Amino acid sequence: MTVALMWEARAVEGRGAELLAWARELELPLTPVRRESFRGPQDRVLVITWWDAAYDAELPELPEPDGELVTRPVHRWRFESLGSD
Repeated sequence: MTVALMWEARAVEGRGAELLAWARELELPLTPVRRESFRGPQDRVLVITWWDAAYDAELPELPEPDGELVTRPVHRWRFESLGSD
């Protein structure tokens, strides 16, 4: 089974590039099958990691960044892959 973990944060205005760099440089204790980073409006950063694991497996997630870098707590979601259409 493939599980995708999504991590999304909103940077303090004007600090989106800094948040993106922080997220991209952060190493997890285990290596996912795939990891992809995105940026969006309002200095948002999204990181998706894909894992070959059970849905409820204990998997490493990106932590909360320094409170001075983000405007609110990080949002996290977990999804089970249903394959490509």
